[in-house]
Amino acid sequence: MTPRPLRSVLYVPGDKPRAIEKARTLPADAVILDLEDAVAPEHKEQAREHVQEALHTPWPVPVLVRVNGPGTPWAHPDRALATAAAGIVLPKVEDARAVHDVPPGLPVWAMVETPLGVLNAPAIAAVPIVAGLLVGANDLARALRTRPHADRLPLLHALSAVVLAARAHGKLPLDAVYNDVRDPGGFQRECQQGRALGFAGKTVVHPSQIEAANAAYGVTDAEADAARALIDTWTAARAEGRSVATHHGALIEQMHVDEAQDVLALWEATQ
Repeated sequence: MTPRPLRSVLYVPGDKPRAIEKARTLPADAVILDLEDAVAPEHKEQAREHVQEALHTPWPVPVLVRVNGPGTPWAHPDRALATAAAGIVLPKVEDARAVHDVPPGLPVWAMVETPLGVLNAPAIAAVPIVAGLLVGANDLARALRTRPHADRLPLLHALSAVVLAARAHGKLPLDAVYNDVRDPGGFQRECQQGRALGFAGKTVVHPSQIEAANAAYGVTDAEADAARALIDTWTAARAEGRSVATHHGALIEQMHVDEAQDVLALWEATQ
């Protein structure tokens, strides 16, 4: 069975009930109800009440809950609340031990936001209950003392390390948020970069970013047609007993067919 695609994952502040209700109508592939960075300390309790109410009504997409980290006064009640969600998002995970102290059976999405988290990403991704890794680029850039760069050049090594760790263990890597919601061109470029690096999708902070993320991490009808044509060429070659084939002037083999089938599976899952 093909895993549900997560091209766009929308963060929604837990203390904004109107935003939570609007999120139900948006075309994001998943939603993260946020109890951590998006909620001020004085609003934490109220946010938990709103999230609890939201989790007890049906959603058209998976809903995750980002909880406050260990050592905060909100960590324990947040984790108890998250048992009603499709998964729990843990902030600033720095080693594999951090993902074990969660309610049994609850998929974990580990946020990699620190240099130590990047270095330990393979061990974190190897934990069976971990479903995916999310990059927290804002905190990571601050910890690395980098300077802003339009192409994220100072972060490329870390971004690729997270993708490598996740893919090596069959987990989904999700790219970081793009802060400037007034810059759709920059957001689109960053989505294209993330797709090229191997991310499965992008976390987003505004409804206006959802469609662009879905397009960047999705499959067009033309790409699906091209995948079908390649598979047809290969099927005909194998019927003739050949182990390789030529398609549009290029040699293809089973690896290319497997890739084409992945493209078709993503296209079908998003129709």
